[in-house]
Amino acid sequence: MPPLRTALLQNSGRPGHVAENIEVLDGAARRAADAGARLLVCPELFLTGYAIGAEVPRLAEPADGPSALAVGEIAARHGLAVLYGYPERAGEQIFNAAQLIGPDGTALANYRKTHLFGGFEQEWFTPGEQAVVQAELDGVRIGIVICYDVEFPENVRAHALAGTDLLLVPTAVMHPFQFVAESVVPVRAFENQMYVAYVNRTGQEGEFEFVGLSCLAGPDGAVRSRAGRGKELVVGEVDPALLSASRAANPYLHDRRPGLYGSLV
Repeated sequence: MPPLRTALLQNSGRPGHVAENIEVLDGAARRAADAGARLLVCPELFLTGYAIGAEVPRLAEPADGPSALAVGEIAARHGLAVLYGYPERAGEQIFNAAQLIGPDGTALANYRKTHLFGGFEQEWFTPGEQAVVQAELDGVRIGIVICYDVEFPENVRAHALAGTDLLLVPTAVMHPFQFVAESVVPVRAFENQMYVAYVNRTGQEGEFEFVGLSCLAGPDGAVRSRAGRGKELVVGEVDPALLSASRAANPYLHDRRPGLYGSLV
């Protein structure tokens, strides 16, 4: 299979203004498609902004709401898949969610953040209960987690055991936690033998200072693409041939002894 060219959109948009953020996404999708990308990954809560406080209930939408339809039109128009973060309303509950839309504009997967970080998220969101959500794109098995989730080794290992090739991580990592982008993410990719696309917000937003540093890390622990601290669109390749060779050479998953780890759960 040819490499899956993947674009990472490091941009915070305009918090509280969904229509403007969809316009930003549309422009990024055009540039990503022009660069040959088949997948565009946006940050956590990209459609609404992260530091929106009491606006969460007003801006939350169902998974098949108007914003999903708008993103579907963008994906189909530019011929690439799009992963975007948004607050999902499901009945009386609101989830910190991320949805993957395919190149034909149809929904492929919707994930709800399982580990909520800090008082803001715990006040406004309900934690998701499904650890592994996957979809297929051009022969690559894609998994989804959100931000804090990737900092739990169990979450990423569950994806490795389920056969995830590329883990998408829309995030909102802030100062002083830049070491997650710099160190934790490449290690997660290596120890689980997968690609990890970690896509962050940037700049000051309310009380939060987002640090950027979005990256695409490979199964060898090497960072294939890395953004700086500002707004940026970076592109990298997810190479199935490298993934296969790396998995054959690295014995982590084969050498596991699950019978010793029962006390962890």
